[in-house]
Amino acid sequence: MTERIREFLRTRREDGPCLVVDLDVIRENYGKFARALPETRVFYAVKANPAPEVLKLLAELGSCFDTASVVEIELALAAGATPDRISFGNTIKKERDIARALELGVRLFAVDCEAEVEKIARASAQVSIPAAEVKVFCRILCDCVGAEWPLSRKFGCVPDMAVDVLEHAHRNGLEAYGVSFHVGSQQRNTESWDVALASASAIFRECAERGIHLSMVNLGGGFPTKYLKSVPAVEAYGEAIFQALSKHFGNRLPETIIEPGRGMVGNAGIIEAEVVLVSKKSRAEDEIRWVYLDIGKFGGLAETMDESIRYPIRTEHEGTPTVPCVLAGPTCDSADVLYEKEPYMLPVSLEIGDKVLIEGTGAYTTTYSAVAFNGFPPLKSYVI
Repeated sequence: MTERIREFLRTRREDGPCLVVDLDVIRENYGKFARALPETRVFYAVKANPAPEVLKLLAELGSCFDTASVVEIELALAAGATPDRISFGNTIKKERDIARALELGVRLFAVDCEAEVEKIARASAQVSIPAAEVKVFCRILCDCVGAEWPLSRKFGCVPDMAVDVLEHAHRNGLEAYGVSFHVGSQQRNTESWDVALASASAIFRECAERGIHLSMVNLGGGFPTKYLKSVPAVEAYGEAIFQALSKHFGNRLPETIIEPGRGMVGNAGIIEAEVVLVSKKSRAEDEIRWVYLDIGKFGGLAETMDESIRYPIRTEHEGTPTVPCVLAGPTCDSADVLYEKEPYMLPVSLEIGDKVLIEGTGAYTTTYSAVAFNGFPPLKSYVI
């Protein structure tokens, strides 16, 4: 926790859970990505944390933006990004949203099937944008081995199909621009990009044999933030990715893009929550206690689903004896249990009304927070 966050929480007087994000940490993270892969453009994944203050800072630093909707495009533009610094990276788009993005000046789109290509071609004609000005890249499937939050199956196609999709884009007058993949969120294996880049280079070769010359590889996200387990430094990822690019593309390196989200903002935020209840489910012989917080899966901690992301949790009783605890949220939904398969060790002295700090929560918390499930308000967010 930074001194700035500590001071903010010390003087805060409002009730309810809140997220506090320190912009200085994000500024430092952006610099690390820019230095680790100096020839690669950074497209911040807006979905990770779309706070206007975060987007404005990154736009000022020179970041580009990966967006998933027209609303996110508009947020990036409002923050100071120009349309040429925005990618519509969602492979599932309504045709009218594609048309609106084109009207806003966006020219870079993700696809993973021929039907999506056809939507982009039709939308460009609808708004009188020459198809040749519109760039598409095809996302391929990745096995995501080593990721704590896999992103396989829903997005992407097999590499062999990607060649046909890109040829379809070419035949529809669009610019077949390149290939993208995602090795899985919170990917702690720096070598994970190697296999995906081997597939990408094969697609480049096959497209070239068909007279289509690709230019770009979108390396996706996956760059982790530190939770309970240690993670490699950004520099280690940069070195591994550059070696894999050189291995598979030789001296003719393509343009490259990275899409950090969690790795950009995750460690910049901390959630302060309150203990609502401490109880047991049976008599004294049951060692396990249940600790209910005023925040749960529906309040911003959706990534605890299947206990995939295990956040560090701090209390004011650090250093005192601990017992295993199940952690749960405050709602009347039985799914609102954060950690039960592997209980957390928390202080015996933890009491109702105590504050707890949930670290590494700068990404995917406010955006996953329900509007008013059970009447609980969305997670408050402060950017300092």
